[in-house]
Amino acid sequence: MYDPMSLIDLEQYPINNEGVQRAEILAQVQDDLSNFGCAVLKGFLSQNGIDTLKEQADSVADQGFKSRSHTNPYFTKDDPSLPTSDPRRRFFDRSNSFIPADNFPKGSPLRSLYEFPAMTDFIRACLQEDKFYPYADPLADVIVNAAEDGNGFPWHFDTNNYTVTLAIQNADQGGAFEYAPNIRTGGENFPEVAAVLDGTSDKVRTLELEPGDLQIFKGRYSLHRVTPLRGSTPRYVAIFSYVEEPDMVATPERCKQLYGRALPLHYERAGKRADAYLD
Repeated sequence: MYDPMSLIDLEQYPINNEGVQRAEILAQVQDDLSNFGCAVLKGFLSQNGIDTLKEQADSVADQGFKSRSHTNPYFTKDDPSLPTSDPRRRFFDRSNSFIPADNFPKGSPLRSLYEFPAMTDFIRACLQEDKFYPYADPLADVIVNAAEDGNGFPWHFDTNNYTVTLAIQNADQGGAFEYAPNIRTGGENFPEVAAVLDGTSDKVRTLELEPGDLQIFKGRYSLHRVTPLRGSTPRYVAIFSYVEEPDMVATPERCKQLYGRALPLHYERAGKRADAYLD
């Protein structure tokens, strides 16, 4: 088992030590999540953490599923019965590569960090959630987005409630994270989604993440995208996912879109989500 404590800058972020410093960090993160649906902890990883996770990502980068598609924000099929202005009929080019979770076995650095009890407790405290579970999806609980020149991820919502990302390596250019906070709370809010897609919304915020940064994001409720990348250096971002239901997994369709395959488990649990959001 890899020691996850060596991956975190515990002097700056003592997540395993109850005390004033941890409480102050939690208060700031909770405030950011409440106001913006997103919080960033700059330099959360130690230099050893950045180097170790980059080495692990390099070692399995060839296992990433590279895909190109034309998708709407919900990853659903076109519905000709809707007006062409409806967000469900707005499709964009997507090109990306995800290294599925089964490439990060138990005891490896990335999974050790995801399964580190102090990390889980800290994230739960940040989100102030009683219903909080590791994502039960064996392809998607711990993954790495390995994006290359020309890749980008257009506007979309996440299929899981909470996403925690660790920036490991930036591309030479591009890769900004843009998001519209909390526009899908209480309903789909199609007019505001359309405004974001049209470039007329005043709710869009932009983040420039650096290697070592931790981002906590309510991606099921906030429309977001990653701008296209340029250069020969791949962008590595580790993604940890947490949900409100203990047995939640992605739909078979979403798994095949992102990872090139779905498992029997995805078909067994299809249609059993508690919420009624699209995707």
